Amino acid sequence: MIFDNRMFLRMVLATTLLAAPLCRAQTTTQQGAAKSAGSPEADAQKKNTQAYIDLIRSNVRQDKDEIMGSIMVLSAADAAKFWPIYADYETQLTKLNDQRVEIIKDYAQNYKDMTDQKAEELIRKAFAYQKQREELLVTTYERVKQALGAITAARFAQVEHQLLLIIDLQIDSALPIVGQPS
Repeated sequence: MIFDNRMFLRMVLATTLLAAPLCRAQTTTQQGAAKSAGSPEADAQKKNTQAYIDLIRSNVRQDKDEIMGSIMVLSAADAAKFWPIYADYETQLTKLNDQRVEIIKDYAQNYKDMTDQKAEELIRKAFAYQKQREELLVTTYERVKQALGAITAARFAQVEHQLLLIIDLQIDSALPIVGQPS
């Protein structure tokens, strides 16, 4: 798959926008650890972090849709079949990503004082999330294949996989490694 510079910049921007609030959430969580959990300031930080996550998610979805649309190059008839399937996929992916956000928040709260039990719990949740996301992609591939054929479905799966890898890299690179000093 060949991307022009503009497409690459859009993808980098989209992933940067997604990761920025997660990094901020981690920093906010670290700073807020010294504050009481029920304080008005801590509650405001949680609401602010969630607002950023919601905003960024909507921007990333829009950018992903634009990137997907420009690469898929569908006729009007094919687009009428593809976009409802893709919209359903994105809805289900958003639900899965809610799990991921919770895992990241939990990790950010605990990584400095990580126990073996907590590390095991978090990595198991992360593995489950990855497995569910992969299953969703496979299921959606099959739906697109039935509607539009294997080549179009493979193009969808390839582009979506690439976008997910870029987003994963951006998020993962912003998180501290467990068990290492920050």
